[in-house]
Amino acid sequence: MKRAKKQRGGRGALHIISGMLIASAVARMSIYAGPALANSDEEQRDHVAETPQDHAETGSLLAALQAREARLDERETQLQNRIQALHVAEVEIEEKMQALVVAEENLRATIALADSAAETDLERLTSVYENMKPKEAAALFAEMSPQFAAGFLGMMRPDAAALIMTELEPETAYSFSVVLAGRNANVPTE
Repeated sequence: MKRAKKQRGGRGALHIISGMLIASAVARMSIYAGPALANSDEEQRDHVAETPQDHAETGSLLAALQAREARLDERETQLQNRIQALHVAEVEIEEKMQALVVAEENLRATIALADSAAETDLERLTSVYENMKPKEAAALFAEMSPQFAAGFLGMMRPDAAALIMTELEPETAYSFSVVLAGRNANVPTE
């Protein structure tokens, strides 16, 4: 019997809560439905009471909207044309960049070839000085500037450079030695 009482007590509370929820829904509907119905009545009265002046205002508003739409269409067309022009410019820029890369590679190859040719010429001239008689080579070196002569002496075999240096006057040989010794003095060590 105790179990039957508990079930009835639980059902009673459930009925009370349900009733409160329904009462709340009815109260809310009555609060919001009244103003909504009143607005609907006013709109119908306003719509019926339109005057020719209202039609004129509507016509001018419609004309203004159509003019604005035409301006927007024109602007959209201009923007589309501008976008197309930008796309064409981007393609041209990309093509020119590719051409520039190719030209740069060609220039590097040409510079490398020129450097190689200059290096080959210097090596050949150095070999000529090495194979000359030391006295004759010394006469040529005495006429050169110390920086220029020191460059050749630095590229020569040490034994050939030593023979040429012995044939030079001491002051000239000393100036070549100073330039040779100081060539790499300004090179960073780190």
